Amino acid sequence: MPPFPRPQEPTVSLVKESVEGSCPKCGAQELRRYPVNSEGGWFQVVKCQHCLHSLSRERWNLLGSLQLLSDTI
Repeated sequence: MPPFPRPQEPTVSLVKESVEGSCPKCGAQELRRYPVNSEGGWFQVVKCQHCLHSLSRERWNLLGSLQLLSDTI
């Protein structure tokens, strides 16, 4: 038996947190906050889900959702 059980979910999913307000570019009220990984590392972004305009982008933890002990000091 392998040390870790096989995942039961067929896909990986991410919960995007709703943000109040409207997009300055298209006017849609579909803003969401979620983590993204890019060439610069992990960031927490707020994006319009209609046109994908970025409203904010803040540096996040070095390893994303994994928090290092050094981050708590």
